[in-house]
Amino acid sequence: MSEHPAVLVHPPRGDGGRRVTVHGEPIGTAMNLPDIVEFLRRAGLEFDENEVAVSPLIEWRGGGSSYWGPEPGL
Repeated sequence: MSEHPAVLVHPPRGDGGRRVTVHGEPIGTAMNLPDIVEFLRRAGLEFDENEVAVSPLIEWRGGGSSYWGPEPGL
């Protein structure tokens, strides 16, 4: 059985913010990696910036952890 990552970082919006969900529940809109670390901490998940960027528990859509611009093609 294949499991989906617990955390989903959605594609960047026009302002560069990326919506973050944990198990399908929205936890905030991040503008950078430290925002994601803080949102996850508040949700009871401990990650540092390096872990957030590479963890298999986190799925990055619309660009990886270094991409914060508007979604390509918009």
